[in-house]
Amino acid sequence: MSNHLAFATVTETLRGLLAAAVKDVVPGAGATHERPDATVLQTATGVNVFLYQVTPNAAWRNADLPTRRSDGTAVLRPQAAFDLHYLLTFHGKESDYEPQRVLGLVARILHSQPVLSRKMVDAVQSVTGLAGSDLAEQAELVRFAPLGLSLEELSKLWSVFFQVPYKLSLAYQASVVLIDAEVTVEPALPVRARNLYIVPFRQPEVDEVRADAGPGLPILPGDTIVLRGRNLRGEAIQVRVGGAEVVPDPGQVSDGEIRVVLPAGLPAGVLGAQVVHRRWMGTPPTLHAGTESNVAPFVLRPKIKKVPDPVTGPNHDVTISAATGGIRTVTVGIEPVVKKAQRVVLLLNLLGDPVPLTDPRAFSAVAQPRDDDTDPVRFKLGGLPSDVPLLVRVQVDGAESPLEVAADGTYAGPKVVP
Repeated sequence: MSNHLAFATVTETLRGLLAAAVKDVVPGAGATHERPDATVLQTATGVNVFLYQVTPNAAWRNADLPTRRSDGTAVLRPQAAFDLHYLLTFHGKESDYEPQRVLGLVARILHSQPVLSRKMVDAVQSVTGLAGSDLAEQAELVRFAPLGLSLEELSKLWSVFFQVPYKLSLAYQASVVLIDAEVTVEPALPVRARNLYIVPFRQPEVDEVRADAGPGLPILPGDTIVLRGRNLRGEAIQVRVGGAEVVPDPGQVSDGEIRVVLPAGLPAGVLGAQVVHRRWMGTPPTLHAGTESNVAPFVLRPKIKKVPDPVTGPNHDVTISAATGGIRTVTVGIEPVVKKAQRVVLLLNLLGDPVPLTDPRAFSAVAQPRDDDTDPVRFKLGGLPSDVPLLVRVQVDGAESPLEVAADGTYAGPKVVP
């Protein structure tokens, strides 16, 4: 582990390591940690250490995940991993080759001794501002490696220092520095018993979803649907339909088919059905996540509700108001309840005995804007005929309500007479 003083500790330890060496090679030479454009460096002799970039360490950056339990308590201290990039510049009298002599010594030291030992790191705690640094306690030692910057990369690096003449320089990378968050870790209790489970991998696959009444027939609210596929039988089965989870009757489950009744509250439109296998594990046994099938789409079609009529018997809940300025309001009861964000279209077709071929008109209208989930839904239309039966359909997000078919094969409803 290491705290927020780690970056400064690495810089000061490197500076101290180089300062102790260069003074014996060039009299009066030393090691500084200034910006390359600092005035003090214009007359200095020795090496300057400048940290110019910090980047995430690719090998360690995700090594501490996960750090917290599902309830938010800490399991491990969050740990950030970084690489430090240093620019070493060399100063002195060019006529005496001082910059080059110092460069050769620094290159030799960082090649023969590229690691900052724990003893070296501990020694810098006496420096002002670095007391309390615990870099020496981190698991990895900091290691230096030269960076082979091209001439173009080196030019770009020096261009950030405005009007500063180039100095002989080297770039090094220090890796890795680990910074830990100062949080209290709550250790888990020791495990008293272990359970081992060996389960063959059998992922369920769903090929199609259809109505239990038969293939090709519409799926309506409250219907029983059939999921057909492979490997559907499992230890603890759930069927996820449109975000709702349903536990099927065990007698309605086989390896190739599952029958389940659609739960209430599903919106009309395109929905997805998925088989979820869970497993009983632990002491006492509790349900755990297992495998999930692919999501198979199907269309839940709306239907126009019926209400009892004391005179004529069952009737569709469709009413048309009297015309006002040639405009009529058509009110349609729809099941399931239409969500406020769903697009609803009303479709009307003339229905006669036979259909009046001389006037084969059809009408359509989009539902008025709604602020809440709505039942019934209202539409405004103009030009509707009087005393002529009209077949009624609605489309909710593209899913169309079915029509009733008479014994002779003609459409018989739902209908309304203006």
